[in-house]
Amino acid sequence: MHFDRARPIRLVVLDVDGVLTDGKITYTSAGDEIKSFNVKDGLGISLGIKNGLQFAIITARESVMVTRRAEELGIQHLIQKMKTKLPALQKLVAELDLTLEQVLYVGDDLPDIPCIEAVGFSACPADAAREVLAMAHFVSRYPGGHGAVREILELVLDSQCPVAEAEASFLTQ
Repeated sequence: MHFDRARPIRLVVLDVDGVLTDGKITYTSAGDEIKSFNVKDGLGISLGIKNGLQFAIITARESVMVTRRAEELGIQHLIQKMKTKLPALQKLVAELDLTLEQVLYVGDDLPDIPCIEAVGFSACPADAAREVLAMAHFVSRYPGGHGAVREILELVLDSQCPVAEAEASFLTQ
């Protein structure tokens, strides 16, 4: 069943806090914000891009660290300071000439629910809010910021091409 939902995916849309990070926001005494990103998730995103997936981040907050991470990974679409995410998702899907059935949305909390309900395939980390856990098509074994995105992306790539082919493509480019 998950493979059937994952096979048509062309666009992966990610939340940040609680998905790409563990959800903690740390401030230094100087007032700077610190976020930690998982390198396995990053490699999964790079692998997805090499295999033809497009990526977007839609987040309610704005952070220079998110901008930097998106640039490092080659994430094509970054939408920050978007508290109501569904209109931004719908606009992006229309601009890319896709359908919502071709979208994977990965979120972890209440503001993500409208997007989770709208897309063809939705997923969340193991430590998502209970409402999200009940609605998502796929729940990762891992919490946010600890490899959940990588596991979800591997499912999508496995549904679209053999693992050996995807890994060979990444390693030779």
